[in-house]
Amino acid sequence: MELTPRLRLTNWLVSQGLTGTPENDLVRGFCERCCAEGLHVSRGMVFIDTLHPIFEGRGFRWNDAETNESDAFEYGSTNEGEAAEAWRSSIFYHMLENGQQELPMDLADGGTNRFKFVNELADKGHRHLVAYVHQFGEAGAMGQMDCVYSYWVTRRDEGFGAQGLAALRDLVPVLGLAIKSAAQADITKTLGRVYLGRDTAEQVLRGRMTRGVTERINTVLWFSDLRGSTAISESIDPGEIIPFLNDYAQASIDAIHDAGGEVLKLIGDGVLAMFTDENMAKAKRAALRAEHRFRRNMRTVNARRAAEGRPVTSAHVGLHEGEVFYGNIGSDDRLDFTVVGPAVNEVSRIASMCRTVDRELLMSSAFRNGLDAAGRNYLVSTGRFALRGIGRAQDLYTLDPDITADEVVAGKYERYLAN
Repeated sequence: MELTPRLRLTNWLVSQGLTGTPENDLVRGFCERCCAEGLHVSRGMVFIDTLHPIFEGRGFRWNDAETNESDAFEYGSTNEGEAAEAWRSSIFYHMLENGQQELPMDLADGGTNRFKFVNELADKGHRHLVAYVHQFGEAGAMGQMDCVYSYWVTRRDEGFGAQGLAALRDLVPVLGLAIKSAAQADITKTLGRVYLGRDTAEQVLRGRMTRGVTERINTVLWFSDLRGSTAISESIDPGEIIPFLNDYAQASIDAIHDAGGEVLKLIGDGVLAMFTDENMAKAKRAALRAEHRFRRNMRTVNARRAAEGRPVTSAHVGLHEGEVFYGNIGSDDRLDFTVVGPAVNEVSRIASMCRTVDRELLMSSAFRNGLDAAGRNYLVSTGRFALRGIGRAQDLYTLDPDITADEVVAGKYERYLAN
């Protein structure tokens, strides 16, 4: 590849990196443009580690022929088991161990088949490969994301040639930089969603980061906590406490997200969430749907934990409608994007009343009053109560016991939630 097409491809990579083109599109566009400029790439593969609670990294691939492979995929931890064995037998591990940044390979050479994938590539008509490891400096790494791995393959018997390899040496680092930029944007979004919540992360990433910038909204609030969690935590091995909390947090968070809610805070074993909609009746139905799914999730978790001989529990949920301030609260260098206001305190008090009246779910008068008529038919009063720290007494409501005792009523309630 001559200098002019190299510059043309470099400029394209830089512009796409600045634009924020997704990694798989970068790899596909790069390979197609290489082929168009006479650099005959038949397959390209790029890997980059990431920061993610589940995946260790992501890979991107392109082929010059139709395959049933996806162009992007995630991979899990390579620290143990078969994944660790596969990593230690990979060409990239070999290069890192031997301090190699570039490794060309003739796929017909029998000495190269110690790498598992080489024979597969040769069987598909590929003839030569060159692999690269481009490492980041200490300041450029983010956790495990400390380099970009890639390999490039051609079907040409003579390989890429000196000029083709020179072009790849110039171009692949630029592609790696564009992929790193896209990966960092993905990491930022992932960390925002994981630690702040879906809507909250979106608002922060849109630039709402100024202290004191809040909006006044009317919302449905959820507060849940586990029954007897303190006693259980004191009675089990310390190493079991976090798995215990995680199991039940997963049950509640999945239910809230599935119903369209936003998890705002995890407070020990407690969960604060909200449901918003222009039609508050819909938001309330969504909260009830989340509570129903939460109970189903809890049954699944309890069955599994009981079979494993591990402690189980249930949970209290309070639901309330009220006005809150939603936005940035804190100091100049430590902010929390959350909700505050008397309604937040009130929903936690409602949840704590569940112990007093021996009910797993309690709802405020404000929650019931704005619910549609069909929904109100499934609620019954538990009495009038003065909530600790709240100036006025109010009626609290729970679900009609017939929902759990009568299959016909239970079916009607589920159909109501599904609408």
